[in-house]
Amino acid sequence: MARFIFITGGVVSSLGKGLCSAALGALLQARGFKVRLRKLDPYLNVDPGTMSPYQHGEVYVTDDGAETDLDLGHYERFTGVPARKSDNVTTGQIYSDVLARERRGDYLGATVQVIPHVTDAIKAFVLGDLADEDFVICEIGGTVGDIEGLPFLEAIRQLGNQLGRERSLFLHCTLIPYIAAAGELKTKPTQHSVKELQSVGIKPDILVCRSEREIPKDERRKIALFCNVREEAVIPALDVRSIYAVPRAYHEEGLDDEVCRHFGLEVGQPTLETWDQVMTRVDEPDGEVTIGVVGKYVSLLDAYKSLAESLTHGGIANNVRVKVSWLDSEIFEREGTTQQLEGVHGILVPGGFGERGAEGKIAAARFAREHQVPYFGICFGMQMAVIEAARNLAGLPQAGSTEFGQPTDPVVGLMTEWSRGNEIERRNSRSDLGGTMRLGAYPCLLDDNSRVRSIYGADSISERHRHRYEVNINYREKLEQAGLLFSGLSPDGELPEIVELPDHPWFVGVQFHPELKSKPFAPHPLFTSFVEAAVEQSRLV
Repeated sequence: MARFIFITGGVVSSLGKGLCSAALGALLQARGFKVRLRKLDPYLNVDPGTMSPYQHGEVYVTDDGAETDLDLGHYERFTGVPARKSDNVTTGQIYSDVLARERRGDYLGATVQVIPHVTDAIKAFVLGDLADEDFVICEIGGTVGDIEGLPFLEAIRQLGNQLGRERSLFLHCTLIPYIAAAGELKTKPTQHSVKELQSVGIKPDILVCRSEREIPKDERRKIALFCNVREEAVIPALDVRSIYAVPRAYHEEGLDDEVCRHFGLEVGQPTLETWDQVMTRVDEPDGEVTIGVVGKYVSLLDAYKSLAESLTHGGIANNVRVKVSWLDSEIFEREGTTQQLEGVHGILVPGGFGERGAEGKIAAARFAREHQVPYFGICFGMQMAVIEAARNLAGLPQAGSTEFGQPTDPVVGLMTEWSRGNEIERRNSRSDLGGTMRLGAYPCLLDDNSRVRSIYGADSISERHRHRYEVNINYREKLEQAGLLFSGLSPDGELPEIVELPDHPWFVGVQFHPELKSKPFAPHPLFTSFVEAAVEQSRLV
């Protein structure tokens, strides 16, 4: 039967609970266990799909079409276990479910309350949709003390009692701040955080203590004494040079040993050669390339978390360090500003929504095309590349997207109908924004003579989507006559998935999001090929 590890955070947000969960999952996997990772988010949104990237960072999409928290990306990148809809839940989803049940009369006239109805729904989520997993790691979002997180803490408290210590463990992430003026690390915030957790009935079994400095043994002993945990269960979590060094760092501090001790498991040491090989590539690259990412949300890099990691993975595959130059696309809407792109070895235009910065992305695509710089357009970045080609190669100067108005030539338009398996999905301009995009994994057929066919080494692929607008297939003939190859299409031939310029060193646009499937130990082939092209470009500059 599955054992459950509940991970909470205290003192401050952004302590790295998601990375802690992912790294612990990787360590348990390396010991031969089967793991599943889940995220419980206390906010009232049904999902992060309608939230601004500045509010929430990237939206991570699963194969089955869920829009989820970005931490699920960490989970997949570290364990390789595909996330599902059942691996992320929000307060909004829980309350929507409870209220729907109340309207149907499922509660038989009972007064619907947080306890037991809301907490029961949370517990059902935690325990549901499992198979033969050895460990289920559940991260609770937010910080202990947040009012919105109380139902989740109560639910996992109840689960701890129901499952017993032999099947449950509570891990609490805290901060040990360094006060420079006093020259001391301070343990009091951790003590107060644990006290807050204990006030809702949860006693942590392990403390993971973030710190920018080594935590002396005396301080660890003090934390253990005042927080009522074993001294060996106080795990320092110091800053490391790369997130992919975290599994090894946690193992050396004894995190996975302490988890196995708690559950009475006697197993051999984990096999961490894969992570050591990744870090060797990170630490000892043969060279460096610069990729210019022309985006809309570059002031908050969490908006491009998977993208940044995928570029790193492409560097790992080519044994080079990828330096990313984050460039606001609005800059390039002014005349004469694209010279800022002259020093980069590759240009990547990522996804986005809305008109702001769109012309700057079109200008970046034109610069890449005319200056023979490798170009990678993802989702919106593909659409802008197609508009650029329509305007400047195909003789359609008024080409545009209906996302911004009603252009003379709607080269990009709103999707109104598409196939998902045996079902037809339909949308219109009046549909709700939340959960109405083309979401999740869809198949794509590749042209036999295309660059992407050789990159993937396959005739058909499956990639994850998140978009509402699509390149208009009716312009295919005119665009292909101008030199733009439609090299990937949906199985019915109606939806353009990939375009490329055959006469360019490397110019590919994809409607899907390949960054969502890349991993450090299995880099995505498109990112591997793009970085390889950037390496070739660096030799020409």
